[in-house]
Amino acid sequence: MNALREVLVARRASETGAPLPRGRERLAMAYPSPYRAGMSSLGYQWVCSLLGEAGFGVERVFLPDDVDAWRRARVPPLSMESHTPLGSFPLVCVSVAYELELAGLVELLRLAGIPPLRRDRGPAHPRVLVGGPLTFSNPMTCVPFADAMLLGEAEDVVVPAVAGFFDTGRLDHVATLPGGWVPEMGEVRPPVAKASDDRLPARSRIMSPSAELSDMFLLEGERGCHRTCTFCVMRRSTNGGMRLVSPGALTALVPGEAKRVGLVGAAISDHPGLVELLAWIVDSGRGVGISSLRADRVALKPDIPRLLRAGGYSTLTVASDAASQRLRREIQKGTTEAHLLACAEAAREHRYRVLKVYMMVGVPGETADDIEELVSFTRRLAAIHPVALGVAPFVAKVHTPLDGLPFAGIKVVESRLARLRQGLRGARAELRPTSARWAWVEHRLAQGGPAEGEAVLRAVETGGSFAAWKAALGESRLR
Repeated sequence: MNALREVLVARRASETGAPLPRGRERLAMAYPSPYRAGMSSLGYQWVCSLLGEAGFGVERVFLPDDVDAWRRARVPPLSMESHTPLGSFPLVCVSVAYELELAGLVELLRLAGIPPLRRDRGPAHPRVLVGGPLTFSNPMTCVPFADAMLLGEAEDVVVPAVAGFFDTGRLDHVATLPGGWVPEMGEVRPPVAKASDDRLPARSRIMSPSAELSDMFLLEGERGCHRTCTFCVMRRSTNGGMRLVSPGALTALVPGEAKRVGLVGAAISDHPGLVELLAWIVDSGRGVGISSLRADRVALKPDIPRLLRAGGYSTLTVASDAASQRLRREIQKGTTEAHLLACAEAAREHRYRVLKVYMMVGVPGETADDIEELVSFTRRLAAIHPVALGVAPFVAKVHTPLDGLPFAGIKVVESRLARLRQGLRGARAELRPTSARWAWVEHRLAQGGPAEGEAVLRAVETGGSFAAWKAALGESRLR
C-alpha cells in the first residue's frame, strides 16, 4: 500500500504549474489510461481546470500503471490530491479519448469496487458522467457504463452539469444541456455541443516530467479543421470548421516557468500565424512541440521545419494517410508526392534524426498495386533521408463519409504489412505497424453500439487477450 501511494506522492511533488484549488464539493476526474497519457491530454487538463476554477474540489484519478499490482495489493485507485479511493467520491467524471480506452474504464471501475454497468449500480455507488473525444464519433459503446454523457465540446456545459448534480444528487438535468444525454431518459442521442469562442483556447494547468509530453505546457492554437478528409471525425463538417486564436492571445498565456510549449489543434499547421508562434517560442529559449503537421504546409513554409528543429525536435512527423496518390485523392487528402519529397529534403537539410510518415493500409479500394507504389515511393524518400513508416490499419468512424465500410480483414492487413516489410529491406526505412488484430477490435467498437460496450466488460473479465475480445465481440452484432 505504502509503495503504491509513494508513486503518487512522488509524481505530484515533481509537478509544476498551478495546483487545482480545493473545494467543498469534491469529485473525481478520472482518466482510463495511466498518468503519463492522462497528463498529456489537453482536454482532460482543461476540464479539470474549469471545474476547479468554478469552485469544485477536483481530484485526479488515473488507471494504475500496473493494474495487477494494485489488484494483488487490494488497493483501489486513489486520487492524486488526497489519496481518496475512487469509489468514495459521489461523482466520477471520465474523459474517454478513443475506443480501446473503454477497457481502461472497465478496469478502473472494477478496481474501485464500482460496478461497471449502470444497471448494476445502486444508490450507494458514485454516479458516472462520461465525456471526451470519443463522443464526437460514436458514444454508443459508452451507454452501458454512463449515467449521463456530455457529447462534443464540454466547456459551456460541464460546470452546470456538475453543479446540478450537487444540487440534486442526480444527473437527469444533463439531458437539458447542449450535447447532454441521459441514456435512460431517451435513446436518441443529441448533436454534439459547440463551445463558445470566448472559452478558447484550452491550456494545461500542470506540467509533469512523467507525462508522455514531459514538462510541456499545452496550448490550443486552433480548434477544428477546415479540410475535408473523408476518414476523419474532425473534418470541416464538425462544429463549424477551424476556429483560430491569435498569436498574441496565445503567447500571453504561456507561464514564465514553462520550459516547453506544445501547440495543439487538429489543423494547427494550417494556422496562418504558426511561423510567428514558433519563432516566439524558440526565441524565448523554450522547447517546442506541435500536435500535427501537414506535409503541404511543411513543404510551402520551410521556416516550420527549421524552427521545430531549433526548438528541440529530432523527428519530423507528417502524414501520407494512404498508400498511393490515387487513394489520397479518393479520401480527399491533399498531400502529394512532391510535398512528401520536400519534407524529406527539409529533414536532411536540418539534420533531423528521421522523417516519420503516418499512413494507413486497408483503405477502401486499396489493391496490391497501391502497396507496390508505397514500397517504391518510400524507397525514394529513404534515399533522401532515413524514414520511419508508421502504419495503422484503416478503421471507419461514425459521422464520416466512410462510416459503415468494413474492416479490410486481419489477414489482408497482415499480408500487406509483410509485403511492405519485404519491399523495404535494405532501404533506410523502418516499418512501425500497429496491430491488425487490435485494429479489428477498434473497428468493432467504432462501428458498434451498447452491445459492443457490454462486450468490453466480458473481454476484460475473461482476461483481456485478443482471444477474449474475439469471443466477447462474437456474441454481439454490429448496428
